[in-house]
Amino acid sequence: MEDATSARFAHESEAEFARILDFYGIRWEYEPRSFPLEWAEDGRVIESFSPDFYLPDFDLYIELTTLKQSLVTRKNRKLRRLRELYPGVRAKIFYGRDYRSLLAKYDLQPAGRR
Repeated sequence: MEDATSARFAHESEAEFARILDFYGIRWEYEPRSFPLEWAEDGRVIESFSPDFYLPDFDLYIELTTLKQSLVTRKNRKLRRLRELYPGVRAKIFYGRDYRSLLAKYDLQPAGRR
């Protein structure tokens, strides 16, 4: 199990989310798996999806999307494709509004506003 102080995150919002998980004793892994979504004719993977977090006790992948709307659209498409190809995999997108609600609930400031 990782913790928020030892993992290297792509964005500060991921580090904040990991700290909340740590506080509540929720085990997590950061980007532990990539799921191929599209292949070239020769079999090479040309598109994949690597959710940000895996919560093993819940068998659930979490993708945080707190940035641009264009990324949200792309990630929604990838999640739909993941569900088509891997119906047994549980995954959820955590949108910017979800992230902000979580921060407000715990009286935290968004990443970059400290």
